Amino acid sequence: MAGGDRGAGAGAAFADVPAFARGLGFDQLPEDVVRQAQRCLLDLAGVAVAGSRTKAAAIASTYAATQLCGRDRDARILFDGRRAGLAGAAFAGATTIDALDAHDGHVLTKGHAGVAVLPALLAMVDGAQAGEAAAAIDGRGFLTCLVLGYEIATRAGIALHASVSDYHCSGAWNSLGCAAVAARLLGLGAETTRQALGVAEYFGPRGQILRACDSPSMVKDGSGWGAHAGVTAALLARDGFTGAPALTVERNDASALWKDLGARWRIREQYFKAYPVCRWAQPAVEAALELQRAHGFAAGDIAALAIESFREAVDLGSDCAIACTTEDAQYSLRLPVAAALVFGDVGVREVSAPALADPRVLRLQRAMSVIEDAGFSRLFPAERWARVRITLADGRAFASEPSRARGNPENPLPDDELRRKYHAFAEPVLGVARAARIEHAIDGLATDGAALRALVAELLRPVP
Repeated sequence: MAGGDRGAGAGAAFADVPAFARGLGFDQLPEDVVRQAQRCLLDLAGVAVAGSRTKAAAIASTYAATQLCGRDRDARILFDGRRAGLAGAAFAGATTIDALDAHDGHVLTKGHAGVAVLPALLAMVDGAQAGEAAAAIDGRGFLTCLVLGYEIATRAGIALHASVSDYHCSGAWNSLGCAAVAARLLGLGAETTRQALGVAEYFGPRGQILRACDSPSMVKDGSGWGAHAGVTAALLARDGFTGAPALTVERNDASALWKDLGARWRIREQYFKAYPVCRWAQPAVEAALELQRAHGFAAGDIAALAIESFREAVDLGSDCAIACTTEDAQYSLRLPVAAALVFGDVGVREVSAPALADPRVLRLQRAMSVIEDAGFSRLFPAERWARVRITLADGRAFASEPSRARGNPENPLPDDELRRKYHAFAEPVLGVARAARIEHAIDGLATDGAALRALVAELLRPVP
């Protein structure tokens, strides 16, 4: 059988969500799902390294180390090294990744699972008091837990958006993935795991994400509190704390999303970002770069440009037309397009303070108009499209074809590009040798018994 067929038919055995959380084994994972988990892990590690240099990450990590402490300061904080309680370390790690909007996501959740699941998993594995299951975990078990978190969180996110009118931040639903992982590693029974899911959903932050898109700030996607709520929920449930039933799991109108657990792997459907900005802005970046490559003009030749996209993209950064902070830049439509045309790319440097003050980037932002395309809006969120029109100072005018972001399952980033992105994010902070050690450990998780210990050691040491 092909690797993608291994594990087929497991859905019936794991139709019950707590049973799936407790019983999923590495042998049930198709080979391509294991590879996808490793891709997600590598990408998240690179984003975390770069995010660790942000002010938001520094504030969150210090807060966790001083205010969110367990009785034994149980777990080390991602790329910081200080200790916090299990939930505190998860909070700080998720906030560190969320500080740079470059991590994977899912179109139907309109948000991100791994940003919270990975730090929660690391906290549970590193925590001395986490439980026997966590203490005994190996690389295969680590990958299994990561997949578990994606499967639970992604379905919870789709269910939440289908059942409520407001659009909530990722922390509202990735908390359930964190709770499932923590419950598994605490060795909780089925009913206690069910209670943990209910607590996580109830306590998960219902932040109105479009407010952060209009007025960018460090609150981002609420994933720090999603990770905190998920780990907290499992710890509370272990001690007998009960929760309201998780409606995203137990409501009748959500049941169809859960029947294919173990048969349809939602981790396969995650997208990867080519650029560290909101996914909604990336189709316009692709369209602008395509025009520049095709016609060979320089940024200085541009007299005016217009972006046509879906409503949510047009509204990005609407309260701050000119990006002044890295948070503005990451939730802007204008800034990444301008930076791409000036620098030929959008990376960590291009969303940092020096680039934001570049007069060429400022000029292009002021020369830009953004317009909603009703057809593109109708296709959102399953599809995200943009078109760019550019007029040069010499009078020539160009219009792109409708463009979408690269990195979806149907137009994936090749492995070598994803690895280049990881090294571009990690090496300036960690150096070549340490970045390579992390990559090597991730590649060996399924086959090398020593890989997990090496990986955890590298991820939880402070950055230089």
